[in-house]
This record gives sequence, C-alpha cells and structure tokens, in this order.
Amino acid sequence: MLSGLRDVTARWPRRISAKLLIISSVVAVIGFSAICVNVMLDMRHGEEALARQTLENLATSIDADISRNIEIYDLSLRAVANNMLLPEIAAVSKPVRHLILFDHATTAKHFGAIQVFDAEGRLTIDASSLDPLPENRGEEDYFKVHRDNPGAGLFISRPMLFRGAYSIVLSRRISDTDGGFIGVVAGSIRFSYFHELFERLSLDPEDTITVLKRDRTIMMRRPFDLDIIGKNLSVLQAWRADNLPAGSSYSGQGPVDPTPRLYVRSNGNNSLFVVAGKPLTAVFALWQREALRIGAVVLALALFLLGSSIVLAREIGRRANAESRLEEMATTDALTGLKNRRKFDDVIESEWRRAMRQKTPIALLMIDADHFKSYNDTFGHQAGDQVLVGIAICISDSVRRAGDCAARYGGEEFAVLLPNTSAADAFKVAEAIRGKVQGWSDDETSSTVSCGIASLVPAIGMDWSILVSAADKALYAAKAGGRNQSVVASLPKLSLVA
Repeated sequence: MLSGLRDVTARWPRRISAKLLIISSVVAVIGFSAICVNVMLDMRHGEEALARQTLENLATSIDADISRNIEIYDLSLRAVANNMLLPEIAAVSKPVRHLILFDHATTAKHFGAIQVFDAEGRLTIDASSLDPLPENRGEEDYFKVHRDNPGAGLFISRPMLFRGAYSIVLSRRISDTDGGFIGVVAGSIRFSYFHELFERLSLDPEDTITVLKRDRTIMMRRPFDLDIIGKNLSVLQAWRADNLPAGSSYSGQGPVDPTPRLYVRSNGNNSLFVVAGKPLTAVFALWQREALRIGAVVLALALFLLGSSIVLAREIGRRANAESRLEEMATTDALTGLKNRRKFDDVIESEWRRAMRQKTPIALLMIDADHFKSYNDTFGHQAGDQVLVGIAICISDSVRRAGDCAARYGGEEFAVLLPNTSAADAFKVAEAIRGKVQGWSDDETSSTVSCGIASLVPAIGMDWSILVSAADKALYAAKAGGRNQSVVASLPKLSLVA
C-alpha cells in the first residue's frame, strides 16, 4: 500500500543527484583550477626570483670590475698629485720628471695618458709626450670642480670626447702645502673598456647593462646608444630615484625605453653603480610555455569533466522523466484520466494517517453511474465509455484542491477523497458533481449519478476501510432511494444529511 508513496519520494534523490553531480563537477573544476593557478603563480615567482638573482650577480660582478679599475687608476692620480709637491720636481730634466711622476702610473690600452694642468688650466705635463702641444682645459667641468671645491676628491666627469675618443675623465685637485689650488691631474677611461667588458658577458640581445653616476647620469649602456649616453635621469618626472634604490629590483617600464624589464641595481657606495635589466618576456618565457601547457591540460580535463557531468545529468533527467511518466501511467486510469484504484489506495492511506495526526476530518465520495449496464447494452461500449469520460470531466471540474484525489474506483464507480472536509462540505461537492452530470447529459442519452458520502475524524486503532465502507453503504442507500441523489452516511457523532 505504501509502494506508491515510496515511488514518488524515490524521484527526488535522482533529481537531486543530477544537480549535485553538476555542482560537484563545477566545484571540482574550480578547485583544480585554483590549485593550478596557485602552482603556476609559484612557478612564476620562482622564475622571477631566479632571474633577479642572476641579474644581481651580473650587476655585482660588473660593478666590482669597474670599481677596481677606477680605484687602480685613482691611485696613479694620487701619486702624481703628491709627487708634484716634491721640491726637486721643477729642477730635474723632463725625462727624470716623467720617471718620478709616471713610473708607477697604471697603463692599459683602455686608459688614457695622465695629464697635469696648472692653476690656469694650461697643460703642463703629459705622460704620453715630453713636449705636449699647448692645450687649455680651464673651461672644463672637471677643472672648475677642483678649482672651486677643495674637498671634491676624485671627480668623474660625464661622458665626453676627450683626446679624440669618447671617455670618462677622472681627475684630482693638486694643492700646495697651504691648501692653495695649483692645478689638476686628470686621466681618462675610454668607452672601449666598457665595450670589451660587456662583450665578455653572455647576454641576450635585449638584455641591458647601464652604468650610472651617483647623480644618475648614464655613463655607459648596453646596447650602446650615443643619444642616451650622458643623459641624466633626474630630469625625468616619471622616473624617481626611489624606484630603484641600491641593492633593490624593479619590474616594469624603465626610464630609457618602453620595453618592460626586470631591473636590478648593484649594492655599494662606489662612485659608479650598475643596473642590469632583462625583458619580462624573456624572464617569463619558460614559465609562459609551461603555464600554457598546464593550462591547456587542465582546461581539457575541465571541459571533459563538465561535459561528462552534463551528459550524465541529462541521462539522469531523462531517466527520471521516463520513470515519472511510467509512474503516472501506472497510477492513471487510461480511459478517464483520473487516478486509478492503486493510486487511490496509496493516497487514502497517506491522508488517513495525516488526518489522524492532525485530528482533522476526512471525507469520501463514492459515485456510481445510474443504469449504466442497460445504457451500455443499448448504446454499446463506446457510448458507455463516453459517458464515463463525461462523468470524469464533471468530477475533475468540481474537485480543484491540490490535496483532493479523484479516482476511477472500478467499472462505472468513482471515488473522491476530500481531506480536511466535513460531511456538509462534502455533500456540497457531491451535489455539484451530480448537478453537472445531469446538466451535461442530453435527453436521448440522459445519464445521472448517485453519490454516497462519509466523513469522520480518524482515531487511533481505526482503519480507513471504515470510511470506504460507510461511503459505500451511503451509495447503496442513494441507489435504493431512487438514484440521482446524494446521501451522507450515518456515522457515530455525525448527523445524516440527505
């Protein structure tokens, strides 16, 4: 008797399972995607950290080489400046003077000859010649700095054309014993030194090496561009010094060209510092290939999982719909479209228990077509079926509540279950059905129905068969009383209504 109820409730897990399948698949895809994104971000950070470390090592090694050579050259300048104060330096011959001043001076193919200028900027001594040509550098920055600032120390000029070659000039002040200005000693490091230094490195074409002064003047850059050399970055409004402090890194567009790069600055307090740069496309090239490969695999798996889930969900839905249709066919009378006897038994069992729990009345109408056998014999089975269909339509039109159940009980007999309905209200429904059937029939095929009505509040220990039996007896009473009428069963604590 409870099998129908179990069949109804069994549909819900299947419907829920289809939704849960799709939701679970979506959650799984989101979870796997989140894990994949996290892994790829970790890989990206790893690639950036490795590139930063490589650039840091590169900038540090170049910085150390440049600083070492500047320091060595500065020692020669210091020696010349000190020896110029020797009392006998003016009395000795030019060859001896050269030996005294330049014997320990550093010489290399990229280092220019050391020169000495007097307090007026005139060239007096040249390491490359005993008799130098007349030359005056009084208007050069490296001369003015030492003339006007006794504490300038080692001064490195901006890149310039010096003695026929692009160079940076290193200079020191020559002061007498009283601190007075008596001249400048200067030398140069040619650009060829930087070119040779950079050529020894294994760099990609888009990698950059920039050598700058403390005032952020570009002294040298690879790739070499004469228009950039000597440019001071402090004049750029969009590029600030705190973008790249000593020993730090910066990712993005730099001050020289629009190519986004990872820049790393050397850490130190030297006169010059080095910034090494690598394009971000090169930094993340390997990561991008791996990310695309992993992303493509994850995307394919996600699409496969979602596609499979959708297909399975559709199959589950089709199966649930098919089972629902089969269940409806199994519980519906094929001729009248009303519920069949099996479905009615399931519904009355459920409603009986509910009425018992809630202590509410439950009513039952038993309806029978009058003189149906003789009508069937006279007009045939098809005409009789049409009568049954018409009665079913009248019943359906009168019974509209969601909890009501109208069923074909058997043959020409119908049953209408009315939960939470008193005998008086059930009688009104029965009369409405009877009136509609009578009004629907024509004179030649006049059809009427008789109705038996029973209503009671179920008590513990009672069975719903009592209600069916009472309504059935009331139906027989209506038949015996002349048909085409409604009779309410006489039950304990209920009044008879005819």
